[in-house]
Amino acid sequence: MNRLALSFFGSGYIRPAPGTWGSLAALPAAWLIYLVAGPFGIAIGAALLYALGIYALNAELKDADDHDPSWVVIDEVVGQWIALLPIAFGAYNAGVSPLALWPGIVAAFLFFRLFDIWKPWVIGKVDARGDATGVMLDDVLAGLFAAIVVLALAALVHSGVLGEIPDQQ
Repeated sequence: MNRLALSFFGSGYIRPAPGTWGSLAALPAAWLIYLVAGPFGIAIGAALLYALGIYALNAELKDADDHDPSWVVIDEVVGQWIALLPIAFGAYNAGVSPLALWPGIVAAFLFFRLFDIWKPWVIGKVDARGDATGVMLDDVLAGLFAAIVVLALAALVHSGVLGEIPDQQ
């Protein structure tokens, strides 16, 4: 069960780039959660998955030399869900489907992957911890950084700085 959770139902075993596959697997999962419980469901799901990730990593990898094997992608799922929160809440508040905000979904995905791979500033420092908290928390921070960029891009688009918004009818 730990491996099933840590690999997010096996998506962490897809090659190449298992972290990207885990992030992609997070998208339809977030959509399903949104349909059932709205944006708060995604936020609560991310918190619960974070706790599960810490528990499962500590149990599964306590005697392992590699504390962040590539097949572990539960951290990418948590980070990706955090990156999607501005889209989920924005769609909810506007009364539209999150899919109508698809450019934001693409931006959340791309910027999350960028920050997760690049690991700038505090993200890299947290990742260097070498423990379950470091494995999970660096992706939480990458998700937060991506969410901030998504919010900034949305503010620019909705202010008209980046052009007119097409009619959503």
